[in-house]
Amino acid sequence: MITRLEAPVAYSLPIGDTRVPLNPLLGKTVALRYSGQINCVHCGRNTNKSFNQGYCYPCFQSLAQCDSCIIHPEKCHYDLGTCREPEWGEEFCMQDHIVYLANSSGVKVGITRATQIPTRWIDQGAVQALAIIRVRSRLQSGSLEVLFKQHVADKTNWRDMLKGSDHATDLFAERDRLVAECRKDIDDLQQRFGFHAISVLSGIDPVQIEYPVLSYPEKINSFNFDTAPEVEGTLLGIKGQYLIFDTGVINMRRFAGYNLELFA
Repeated sequence: MITRLEAPVAYSLPIGDTRVPLNPLLGKTVALRYSGQINCVHCGRNTNKSFNQGYCYPCFQSLAQCDSCIIHPEKCHYDLGTCREPEWGEEFCMQDHIVYLANSSGVKVGITRATQIPTRWIDQGAVQALAIIRVRSRLQSGSLEVLFKQHVADKTNWRDMLKGSDHATDLFAERDRLVAECRKDIDDLQQRFGFHAISVLSGIDPVQIEYPVLSYPEKINSFNFDTAPEVEGTLLGIKGQYLIFDTGVINMRRFAGYNLELFA
């Protein structure tokens, strides 16, 4: 789903060549029907199975954006000269990244390209987020994330996120605690990468994010187009990349590349 930071977040869903605004559909009966066709989100070829959220197998095997270092950025190997696509790595990995704290199902640490703020936070269903450190490459951000996740979670519990049990957190206090606890290790990374490569940020306020949700589910029933090609129910909310129906929830990011029809 495509997002825009408003109050609440504005969502739209690409269906064919159009983008369907979803916020106006809240409270209405909505049906999504999967045709059985999947097209790779990179090359467009038909594929019987989606890999890594929308790729065909050849692209999954060859593209830098599908390499394991995308999941584990501390293993970025661009500097070793072994990147699958050096030009892609130059454009997406060798640029400024942000290490941040987000409150989704609780406080977590994460990283993203500077250009992906606030999209990354919205996709995770964060209700608060604070940029804490700016670095010059994906490898540097991953190295910092490894330090911080010894002291704070690095994953979102999607079930808790969808229950709406978000409680406001003092992200400034969490930032100060983490930076203090990891001060020596941060200094060591500055020695490794250069003092100006890692900058602890100050004077930035947390971003507050509101989602278009009428009500949250008490129990989580997850839909899967691979086993049930049609999803239908009253649309009660949208959070992260999930549609929340009175009949269950579905992670639309997981089904990127699937050919869908929407009825409302």
